Amino acid sequence: MKLTDLSNLSTKRLQALQKSGIYTVDGLLLLFPRRYIDKSNVLPISMARENSGTVTVIGKVVSKQVIGFKQKKRLEVIVRDSSGSLKAVFFKGWRYFITQFSEGNWVALYGSIKRYGNYFNMAHPEVDNISSPEDVKKFEDLIPIYPSNQHFSKAYISNPILKSWIVQILSQKNIKEFLPQSVLSRHKFPERQKAFHIIHQPASQKDAELALERFKYEEFLLFELSMASIKKLRIEKSSGNVMKPGKLTTAFFNKVLPFTLTDGQKVALSDIRSDLESGYQMNRLIQGDVGAGKTVVAIGAMLMAVDNGMQAALMAPTEILAEQHHQTIKQYIEPLSLNFRLLTGGQKTALRRDILTDIEGGNCNIVVGTHAIFQEKVRFNRLGLAVIDEQHRFGVKQRNDVLTKGDNPHLLVMSATPIPRSLAMSIYSDLDISIIKGLPSGRKPIRTAVRTEKDRQNVYAFLEQSVKNGDQAYVVFPLIEESEVMDLKDATMGFEKLKQRFPEFSIALLHGRMKSEEKDAIMKRFVDGDTQILVSTTVIEVGVDVPNASIMIIEHAERFGLSQLHQLRGRIGRGGKQSYCILMPDVKLTKSGRIRLKKMVDTNDGFEIAETDLKLRGPGDFLGTKQSGLPEFRFADIVEDRLLLEQSKNDAWNIIKKDPELELPKHKELKEVFEPYFKERSEFFGVG
Repeated sequence: MKLTDLSNLSTKRLQALQKSGIYTVDGLLLLFPRRYIDKSNVLPISMARENSGTVTVIGKVVSKQVIGFKQKKRLEVIVRDSSGSLKAVFFKGWRYFITQFSEGNWVALYGSIKRYGNYFNMAHPEVDNISSPEDVKKFEDLIPIYPSNQHFSKAYISNPILKSWIVQILSQKNIKEFLPQSVLSRHKFPERQKAFHIIHQPASQKDAELALERFKYEEFLLFELSMASIKKLRIEKSSGNVMKPGKLTTAFFNKVLPFTLTDGQKVALSDIRSDLESGYQMNRLIQGDVGAGKTVVAIGAMLMAVDNGMQAALMAPTEILAEQHHQTIKQYIEPLSLNFRLLTGGQKTALRRDILTDIEGGNCNIVVGTHAIFQEKVRFNRLGLAVIDEQHRFGVKQRNDVLTKGDNPHLLVMSATPIPRSLAMSIYSDLDISIIKGLPSGRKPIRTAVRTEKDRQNVYAFLEQSVKNGDQAYVVFPLIEESEVMDLKDATMGFEKLKQRFPEFSIALLHGRMKSEEKDAIMKRFVDGDTQILVSTTVIEVGVDVPNASIMIIEHAERFGLSQLHQLRGRIGRGGKQSYCILMPDVKLTKSGRIRLKKMVDTNDGFEIAETDLKLRGPGDFLGTKQSGLPEFRFADIVEDRLLLEQSKNDAWNIIKKDPELELPKHKELKEVFEPYFKERSEFFGVG
C-alpha cells in the first residue's frame, strides 16, 4: 500500500505529509497520538458549566456565520439541545470547519466550556457529525489526538482526516512481527500488528500505555543490539597489545607520586591492568566525581604503555583543557625523563612540524592535545593507548576514529562529569565501566549556602576576612561582558566593582576570549598565590587545581545547570582547608532554579546531582550538544524509561551471546529489521 492509495489525499496534502517527513504508510502509522480524549463524558448543555473540565455535548446546528475582518475572522456555530444553547467558535482554519456544519444536523462537540455573555462557548472543539443523539452510544471511549504542524494546517489535514487514513491503513496492511516470541511472552507485550491497532484505536488508557511500551522497547533493543555487536566485533578482531607494568609505572607510584592512592583509584587501575594484560583491546570508561583522581589513573595507564615500548595519547575537547592537562601531567612525569608533547590546532607551523616529526619517529612517548592529535596528518610510530577526557562531549564515531590509529590501540575514556547510570547504559553500552568512588584523604566536604542580594555585604565581609587569613577565592560570572538581551552581572563589570570594594587585594580577571599565553600567565599567578581573588567565567569549570582556593562565589547561580555548578564548586576544596561555595541567585527564582540550588546545598555527591540535573533538563540539554553521541529515540526516554532500557540491554546481550549472527530461525525477522537499522546508522556507530 502506498500513500497515494489513501482516500481524500490531494496533492497539497501529500506534499504536506512529505514536508513533515512522512513518505510511506509505515511513516504515517508511526505518527502516534500525542494524547487521548474521553468522549464518554456526555452532558446536557445546561449542565456543562464553566471550568467543568472537558466534556461532550450533543446538539442540533441552529446557525453558523463568519464574523470579523481579516486576521480577526472567526466562525461561530450555535448548537442547541432540549436544555439550552452553546456557541462553538473557530479562529484558525475556519474555512475547513465551516464545511463540518449544516443547519438542522446533529453534532457532538468535545472541549472545554467557558461563558461569555449569554452563551456558553467552546473554542475549537472536536467535532463529530451524527444522525441522532442515540449515536453517542457508538462513540469510542478514547479518541486519539494526533500531532499537528504548520504543513498540516495549511493543507487542512485535521485530526479526523489523519484518523481516517490510519484506520484505512490498518484495515489493509499486514504488519510483520520481529520480536522473538520469548521476549513478547516475558514482557507481556502485544504483537506488533495488534500494538498498532491499540495505539490508534485503544479500548483503554492502560492498553495504550502497554502498546507504547512495546514500541519504546523496540527502539532500545535495536540500539543495544548495535552496541553489543560493536563490542563483539572489537573483541573478535582485537589482538590487543599485551602490556604489563614496568620500571616507569613502578617508579611513578612508589617514588614520584606524593600521595597514596584511594581505594577507588586502586580498583580502577586494577581493572585497567587486567584489560591491558588480557590480550584483548581495552575499551573502558572511568567515571568519578569531581576531584576523585581520574588523571592520576590515566597517567598510570599511559606509563604502562610506555613501559612496553608503546606511545600514549590523551585527547581533550578544548585547547584550554588540553593545555591544563599538559601542565598537570608534566609536573608528575618530569622526574621520569620522558618526551612529552602538546599538540593543538592553534600552534605555529614550525612547532607543529617538530611535534609531528617526534610523534612519527617514536621519540615522543606521550602526546596530549585536542582532536587534532587524531587527524590524518598525525602519524604515530606505535600507538598503544588512547585516552579521551570529557568523553560525554564525543560520540561513538569519534571513539571509533581513535581506534583506527595504530595497531588496535587500547582505549580509555574518562568523564569529568558524573553520568547517571541510565545515560551511561545508553551511550556507553559498548564500554566496560569503572567508577572511582571516594575522594583523596584530607579532603573536607564543601559547605554550600544560598545567599540573596540583601546578604551581599555579609558575603563580602566573609570574603574579606577569609582572604586576610590567607585563603584565595573565585568569583564566577555567567557572561564576559554586559548583555543587552539578558540582565546578568557580567565578569568585566564585576571585576571592576570588586577592585573598588577590595583595593587592598590582588584581583585578576580570566575569561575564554583571552589568548592562551595571557590565560596561562593569569592562572600561574593565581596558582602561585600572587593573585588573591580570581574573577572568572566558566573557563575554570574543569582542570584548574589550586589547593589554596577555598572560597567560591557564583553570581546568577540559577542560570547554570546543576552539573555545571557542581563542576565549578569542584575547583575548591582541593586542599586540607574547609571550603565554602556561596550561590548568589537573582531575586526572581523559578521553581526549577530553587530545586537546583537546594540540591547543591543538600549534597556534594556528583552522581546524585547529575541524576537530578538529567531529570530537570532532559538528556539533550544535560549533555549540551547533539554531537555528544546520544542516540535519538522517537518514543523512548532514557530517563523516564530507564527500567525498560535495562531490560532491553540484558535481552540484547543475551541474544548476541547465544546467536551472534542472528542466524537462528527464531531471530530471522529480527535480523531483517536489525541489519538495515545498523547499516543506516553505521556513521553514528563509526563502523562500515
